[in-house]
Amino acid sequence: MPVSVRVLLVDDQRLVLSGFSLILSVEDDIEVVGEAADGAAAVERTRELRPDVVLMDVQMPVMDGIEATRRIVAEDLAKVLLLTTFDHDEYVFSGLAAGASGFLLKNSDADELVDAVRTVAAGHALLAPEVTRRVIEQMVASGSSASAGPPVPGGPVAGAGADDERLARLTPREREVLVHLGQGMSNAEIAAALYLGEATVKTHVSSVLAKLHLRDRVQAVVLAHRLGLVGPSRG
Repeated sequence: MPVSVRVLLVDDQRLVLSGFSLILSVEDDIEVVGEAADGAAAVERTRELRPDVVLMDVQMPVMDGIEATRRIVAEDLAKVLLLTTFDHDEYVFSGLAAGASGFLLKNSDADELVDAVRTVAAGHALLAPEVTRRVIEQMVASGSSASAGPPVPGGPVAGAGADDERLARLTPREREVLVHLGQGMSNAEIAAALYLGEATVKTHVSSVLAKLHLRDRVQAVVLAHRLGLVGPSRG
């Protein structure tokens, strides 16, 4: 199988780099093209090597992963998959604003890592379900979902009229899908909830993103909360 995904690994911990490299290098369709130990080096290596995906830690010396992501995305050099932990939820919001295509927990298993790289390389956004739900919880706790996420392409939401006009672009089924996206559900989970095939859900998700001018499903999560489609759970 020809190599289809070129990956740059970025982390200031040598053991982490070695572990990720070992996991990814055994895949026939993935090639680890380089490594970097800080954000500044990551930007330079990305310019030099032009990988498809940069797998990058958030906390690093010289330049952190958030700023490195911002620069890489601004130059349209590669897609960025950030590594995070439950201890640093605040970085998720900054990462979204910087243009990261997804987040993966550092303790994810090998299969999840490989799937995440392939997903992001294919142009899809990825949030580990646990990370998505933590984002949602923090948005709810903040009491201001409009200020908790990055700006959404297509113009700001400015009141009920704008909200209604935006949602009117969607079919009833697409609106259901948007609600489930806002709850942090994967395509498989949405398919089970709506009794649809996973391929059908994927089509609906693509349509939702296109109609609402969203870059990826990460922004769909944020928008669902900004529009009030997903409210806090009451316990």
